[in-house]
Amino acid sequence: MQDNYQIQKTPFVVSTNDGKYIAEHFGLATDGNSAISIAHMKAPPGWSEPYQTPEFDEFTFIISGKKQFIINDEKVILGEGESIKIKRNTRVQYSNPFEEECEYLAICTPAFSIETVNRE
Repeated sequence: MQDNYQIQKTPFVVSTNDGKYIAEHFGLATDGNSAISIAHMKAPPGWSEPYQTPEFDEFTFIISGKKQFIINDEKVILGEGESIKIKRNTRVQYSNPFEEECEYLAICTPAFSIETVNRE
């Protein structure tokens, strides 16, 4: 690591049992950064998470495929090249009910933490 920058070649890959790929490049699991987390994700077709009300803002950028968000009972679908910011303390459910994988980047401020995601 240089004094002025850090290259991440070995992100922390989160073990999941639902087929989702999560590789945190910066954040609590990789470098202990509590201010921000940046993760590369791939959600398989048919994947979904339970509702949650995180204590962090989450920015999502769709690289390929589509992803569905249910935000306070409103359904939002994003596709390739689109992005969204979901403000902290907002009830949301993430899913990929579509037939192709969705690849995306997720950035959380402050950093993602299982203690502050507040899954139902």
